[in-house]
Amino acid sequence: MSASIFDYFLIPSARGGYCRPSFPRNIATRWRYRKVCPPVAATAPKEVLCVDPKVKNLLDSIKWDDKGLVVAIAQNVDTGAVLMQGFANREALEATFSSRKATFYSRSRSSLWTKGGTSSNYINVLDIFLDCDRDSVIYLGKPDGPACHTGSETCYYTSVFDILEDSQKNKERLALTTLYSLETIISERKQEFETEQNRKPSWTRKLMHDNELLCSKIREEAEELARTLLDDEDGSRSASEMGDLLYHAMVLLKLKDVRMEDVLEVLRKRFSQSGIEEKNSR
Repeated sequence: MSASIFDYFLIPSARGGYCRPSFPRNIATRWRYRKVCPPVAATAPKEVLCVDPKVKNLLDSIKWDDKGLVVAIAQNVDTGAVLMQGFANREALEATFSSRKATFYSRSRSSLWTKGGTSSNYINVLDIFLDCDRDSVIYLGKPDGPACHTGSETCYYTSVFDILEDSQKNKERLALTTLYSLETIISERKQEFETEQNRKPSWTRKLMHDNELLCSKIREEAEELARTLLDDEDGSRSASEMGDLLYHAMVLLKLKDVRMEDVLEVLRKRFSQSGIEEKNSR
């Protein structure tokens, strides 16, 4: 396994020496002891950090602007949603390395701030990416709650095209990928189904009214997807059948109040585990 940047950040250990957060692919929360730096007293300030030369060199390679800042973007590791954008200086990155909580630099207050420090809606950082020019970073992580101070899931919910098409339009619409746009539409159909609103014909609402029909369609679409392999059909046909299967499966998930984000999180946590081991553990 390649080393994570987090492997090079150490914090004082009460046993003397330093310990560091390990960063296995399954994101397990555990600590490993590592005597690299001279021992320090157990009462040493928690802010004291011993930084591996590789991290120092990496920080030196970042193209900080004339105020010592870079753009810092927080992104949801499972949905891909851009949660928020701020700025980070060297100290903010160091704090993020050591705490794994998304930390930024406030230009108005001239101080560091950790997202969630007041609201407890932390963004738990699993990795950090630099762009090709090394003048911006992405905090890739899992949020504990809404990222925006307004209570919105992300800070990006105002469509410029919506505004240009209708200046009176004030409807919030999150910036979503195709998968999550589909999930949103299915959620709207579920709300109509539960409140008996909107009498227009809807296949999604029809499926929600009939569990047997829904389950039969999932089995049917799964069989048709499998046939594209057995019958050596074109890849576009496989994509089409997978789209049908995914849609019908998402309707079932919505009836069970399961989010696609929950499914993707399950998959992410299995990355470090053999499929055979995972099945045997059930």
